[in-house]
Amino acid sequence: MSLQEYFSLVVSDYTLRTITLGTAVLGLVCGLLGSFAVLRKQSLLGDAISHAALPGIVIAFLITGAKTSNTLLIGALISGLIGTFWIRGIVKKTHLKSDTALGLILSLFFGFGMLLLTFVQKMPNAQQAGLDKYLFGQAATLVESDVWLMTIVMIISLLVLAVFWKEFKVLHFDADYTKSLGFNTQILDMLITSLIVLAIVIGLQTVGVVLMSAMLLAPAAAARQWTNKLGVMVFLAAMFGAFSGILGTAVSASSNNLSTGPVIVLIAAGFVVVSFIFSPGRGLLFKEIRHWKNRNDLQLHKTLAFMYDIAKTHENVSHPHEVRILNNFQGYTKSSLKKLADREYITIDGSTWSLTLKGFDKAINLYNRQENLYE
Repeated sequence: MSLQEYFSLVVSDYTLRTITLGTAVLGLVCGLLGSFAVLRKQSLLGDAISHAALPGIVIAFLITGAKTSNTLLIGALISGLIGTFWIRGIVKKTHLKSDTALGLILSLFFGFGMLLLTFVQKMPNAQQAGLDKYLFGQAATLVESDVWLMTIVMIISLLVLAVFWKEFKVLHFDADYTKSLGFNTQILDMLITSLIVLAIVIGLQTVGVVLMSAMLLAPAAAARQWTNKLGVMVFLAAMFGAFSGILGTAVSASSNNLSTGPVIVLIAAGFVVVSFIFSPGRGLLFKEIRHWKNRNDLQLHKTLAFMYDIAKTHENVSHPHEVRILNNFQGYTKSSLKKLADREYITIDGSTWSLTLKGFDKAINLYNRQENLYE
């Protein structure tokens, strides 16, 4: 099936429509909340929470014997929150840093979850449990109720961000200043962290434990390259996440034997690569262009300054000089002379050059800047 046929079937086919809406909403929520995880420099938080949710899923199945998504996700939510509070407790009560605490909780909970999963697989009803889909994700199992759940989480997240926008904004850029204003930073931190946990939990069925952190962080990392404003970053991250879900689902449905979750993550990673290269402010391409331009301007300024040293010895700055007197100067090239002439800093007449008044003024400004640097 081609991409064109896929998009024409989205409207009429229930399964494709459900999966597309579900992945789009999930990507939007992850982009919204992942921005705050990136700004807090807690990129490993998503990985730790998603792995911490695994034992909760298995325990929920062992206790209830139910294989419904809502029951298993409640177990994942509880386990994820416990893992989050343990991370906070380790950082607060010990001298360990947050990255160490995140790594410890990730390994501990995931190892415990895999042990429980091995035990469940030996049970008679293990094949019907469907727990394996939470490891790597299975978007094809999404139903309308799952999409409604994701939509509710999205609405809650938008409402919370709208109400506490200023508080979150100040908190993520200066926590000490936020505390000095009288805000309870612990409650604010727990609120945004709880929303991140909730977003991760609802995405486990679609993307899986292993790849969920990439879904949370990739859109935000891509958006960060394009702007320095929090509002614009959150909006762009949400759009990148939503388009990753839609395009990933389309590519997966248009090809045979392609798992939806990994394709979505690869599309999101593609947004990151494009942003790293082509974003005007931080992109590698534009950085290289600016570096080349600055280096070229420096060479021109060196040549102009050398010409100024020669021209200032004459009362008439437009006094002609032979080009050959520049031969021993390292900054001189024929192309640099042409560029200086194009900018009307000098005039060239055959084998002689003359400094213009514009070039003379420019050279004086350069000298003044250099003197100010050494004062």
